[in-house]
Amino acid sequence: MSVDTITKSNDVVTEDFLPLLGTDHIEFIVGNAKQSAYYYQSAWGYELLAYAGPETGVRDRTSFVLQQGKVRLVLTSAMYPDSDLAKHHNLHGDGVKVLALWVDDATKSFEETTKRGAEAVIEPTTLKDENGEVVISAIKTYGDTIHKFVERKNYNGAFLPGYQAKKSSFDIKPIGLKYVDHCVGNVELGKMNDWVKFYEDVMGFKLLITFDDEDISTEYTALMSKVVSNGNGYVKFPINEPAEGKKKSQIEEYIEFYKGGGVQHIAIATDDIVATVSELRNRGVEFLYVPDNYYDDLLDRVGKIEEDIEPLKANNILVDRDDEGYLLQIFTKPVQDRPTVFYEIIQRRGAKSFGKGNFKALFEAIEREQELRGNL
Repeated sequence: MSVDTITKSNDVVTEDFLPLLGTDHIEFIVGNAKQSAYYYQSAWGYELLAYAGPETGVRDRTSFVLQQGKVRLVLTSAMYPDSDLAKHHNLHGDGVKVLALWVDDATKSFEETTKRGAEAVIEPTTLKDENGEVVISAIKTYGDTIHKFVERKNYNGAFLPGYQAKKSSFDIKPIGLKYVDHCVGNVELGKMNDWVKFYEDVMGFKLLITFDDEDISTEYTALMSKVVSNGNGYVKFPINEPAEGKKKSQIEEYIEFYKGGGVQHIAIATDDIVATVSELRNRGVEFLYVPDNYYDDLLDRVGKIEEDIEPLKANNILVDRDDEGYLLQIFTKPVQDRPTVFYEIIQRRGAKSFGKGNFKALFEAIEREQELRGNL
């Protein structure tokens, strides 16, 4: 079945040359995949799905595949210190290498993007095993991040050929994670518009919304952000760059420690943010702190909401409203030693936006953490 979609803009009908079915998986390069997999299973409630490594005939790496809802993470570590994977980890620390996109035709996706200027990483390649076949291809995006196109319509295995199905060795208790809402990239000063143009020209995305340094600023720091989205809205990528401020912004801190552009945070949707965040806190996951006075005039700012304020306040959950409805959101502290990648937990009650009304409180919270690290 073809998933080509038709989009209408200014009464001109155009074919979506890169139809996306959603996010296939997100691959982290980490220092110790076995221990990282334990963290995501025990703290975040991901089920172990598949494994690749020396036991499966893969000699240069180990990879653990985890899943909860439609969110699929791959945690990969290098086996040899002189490999490209090891060099990637030595430079960047734990972080996202692959934002994989689920497509109906990985060959066409590769051809359409490379002919529009994308730099090729993996030519269309067919992987086979007893469960069928998967076609993959890949192109470069910001920093050392790549987009992998995954065509799996002729495959019924656990993940990909080369991986064997594997189950968690202890009881896993999911926390209600549903799907990837959006992934945010940080890029160097002056590079945001270049990468927005890349997504528009090379991948056919549309500019969804722009935030300037008036929207995202505090007394000390500022940043700018633009959000691009594919035709059906399944894939959304905000792109951030630093803006001039009195002190070092969170984007500058990220780029200093990640050594270049990369994925800053992954926003994951839930249907019950209070339950999800309460359980994450019980399991030791740390979140940014927003002062209690944020909640003093909350209903005046956002209007009527279905949730009681006290559980939101107890869990430090933020609320914002747009023309479509409202959303609830919260941000973890970085989930590795370097102050780089973190997570957002988000529950949408109609809102299509990204919490503009919370930006000041959020970035002041980040600044407090930067100051503790001596990086503000």
